[in-house]
Amino acid sequence: MKKNAVVLLSGGLDSATVLAIARQQGFACYALNFDYGQRHRSELAAAARVADALGAQAYRVMKIDLDAFGGSALTDPAIAVPEQGGAGIPVTYVPARNTVFLSLALAWAEVLAARDIFIGVNAVDYSGYPDCRPAFIEQFTRLANLATRAGAEGSPFSIHAPLQQLSKAQIVQTGLALGVDFAMTVSCYNADADGRACGRCDSCRFRRQGFAEAGVPDPTRYRP
Repeated sequence: MKKNAVVLLSGGLDSATVLAIARQQGFACYALNFDYGQRHRSELAAAARVADALGAQAYRVMKIDLDAFGGSALTDPAIAVPEQGGAGIPVTYVPARNTVFLSLALAWAEVLAARDIFIGVNAVDYSGYPDCRPAFIEQFTRLANLATRAGAEGSPFSIHAPLQQLSKAQIVQTGLALGVDFAMTVSCYNADADGRACGRCDSCRFRRQGFAEAGVPDPTRYRP
């Protein structure tokens, strides 16, 4: 029997590639996404398409209200999404987002008797978010094994971040080799209701750069 794994699936390029990797490694994949009050909500529909196309055992969307706190351009409509990179951690950082997401993935994994959780964080071509760094994944793994019955009883969890040290071009190449149709995905921080990308935000910039450096056509649908 295949081992179960929980895969965090946002509907973007990175998480789709991670789902394909987990499937290729032989896991039965349970995809988890969050409706957290994000402005780019077309990613929810994209994630459902990706989960279906890549054969996830289940796809679940949890409703959590990170927009109740605001503090990010992705959860507060009063804060504009920046169109130029700059110094420091950008306002598109959502406070504690990956900590919250991994905690809920951990809860579902324990229920499923899964000991593997996959997340698509990257620390090469990224915006500098602190919860994408290798040190964060290492420390969260320690927490997971201290805070759960499974960990206390000697059945430890592994948090997999297979894209962490890859460039965006390498991620594109990996996904294509595993059959990912990137036309289904939405990565833009400011996508419209139809999933068309703005072409100007950090996420669009890294995505476009990845396809260009990989030497393959960019299937992203951009707004006029």
